[in-house]
Amino acid sequence: METREYLGGCLCGSIRFRATGTPGNPHTCSCTSCQRHSGAPTLSWVEFPSHAVEWTGEGGMPALYRSSDYSSRSFCPTCGSTLGAVDDEPVIALVTGSFDARDDAALQPVSHSFDDSCPAWWKVPAAG
Repeated sequence: METREYLGGCLCGSIRFRATGTPGNPHTCSCTSCQRHSGAPTLSWVEFPSHAVEWTGEGGMPALYRSSDYSSRSFCPTCGSTLGAVDDEPVIALVTGSFDARDDAALQPVSHSFDDSCPAWWKVPAAG
């Protein structure tokens, strides 16, 4: 069985990543932390085991901001691009907008967290 590889990075290209395997928990989130981290009403995420993510760009690993008791938000220190979250558990969550091949079906969200935090004007259409 072939191992899938997903490539991506920040706006300026300094931070790049390679994630291998199958993305887990593809979802959108509208919690206050995601909104503040991205400047958008909703973020789309997928998760990989931390051993499956390699930071390959000249900038190395992204900068981290401790955002909760169990996780740090990651971003490029040069251009400020949101890249994801590095959890204390062995998980790295990557925002789907940072992937090179964003149309990959494995990145499609299947659930939405904190939809009650969405602005009244923002509603994600139901899939299907």
